[in-house]
Amino acid sequence: MLSVVVVLAVLWVGVKFQRPTEPAPGQESPAARAAAPEGRTVTHGQGTTVVPLNPKRVVVFDLVALDILQALEVDVYGVAAPPFPPHLERFSDAAKYPRMGTLFEPDYEALQAARPDLIISGGRSSAKYANLSRIAPTLDVPMSGKDYIASVIANTELLARAFGKEEKARALIEELRESVADLQQMTATRGKGLVVLVTGGRMSAYGPGSRFGVIHGDFGVPEAAAGLQASLHGESINAEFIREKNPDWLFVIDRDAATGQNAGNARQVLDNELVRQTTAWQQGQVVYLDPATTYLSGGGIQSVKLLRDQVATAYTQQAQAQQ
Repeated sequence: MLSVVVVLAVLWVGVKFQRPTEPAPGQESPAARAAAPEGRTVTHGQGTTVVPLNPKRVVVFDLVALDILQALEVDVYGVAAPPFPPHLERFSDAAKYPRMGTLFEPDYEALQAARPDLIISGGRSSAKYANLSRIAPTLDVPMSGKDYIASVIANTELLARAFGKEEKARALIEELRESVADLQQMTATRGKGLVVLVTGGRMSAYGPGSRFGVIHGDFGVPEAAAGLQASLHGESINAEFIREKNPDWLFVIDRDAATGQNAGNARQVLDNELVRQTTAWQQGQVVYLDPATTYLSGGGIQSVKLLRDQVATAYTQQAQAQQ
């Protein structure tokens, strides 16, 4: 009887002090698997975030991101308050897409109540990233005018990874690249251009690498005014500057119209004796770019395609008129 007790005691000690089985090389332990969050790891403008798989309650504080998500066929739960460009007009339905503040200032109370799975910031809301990321996993969509189309493509790929939409993104990107290459064939030898933003009666010019530098840097329109500052707000100019540079093409962005203040102000500002002396004016080559699409959501893949199409249409129509 004593021998049986001794054997049982030895077996008990062996079981109690048996070392846990080590995982095979390259394999996670059960504890590590349990601790690891389920989702996709996405690198973005302000770090790396684990995005939950198939997030449903997505809140967006950036129109560029909203543009891309719509193109990727990803729906969202809540958005910042208007204005919206025409192609994003469906998000103006506040009953369907609850307001979560503005592009500059989130409504944190509404956001907390919404209990989002994912928040997306960018552009005007990037400064609020730290606060937003305390509420839910947050992605920040960066934008660079220095290499505009490359930035659009990178952001499309970023959001595609977050939602498992890589195949859709590849098709959109290929279409964009082909359409931009076609436009470059039109613009290369058709004269020089100048990009001008008008707001409150004042004018600013934008060159390559600036906020609206896509016209030169990617669409291939030669510069009428070399050496402009590559800045967010452009370089302040006047009508005499435009006459001196004498662009063959004048691309105009009416900021007041984009923000719903004073539509048509740009036409009034430019319709003066000095600007009327330019080749662009005399040849009917003043192109008023869609203000809301260009100014509000210009870095979205849909927006840049719409901008590309508008420029291509202007060149095509002018070529037909000169035949």
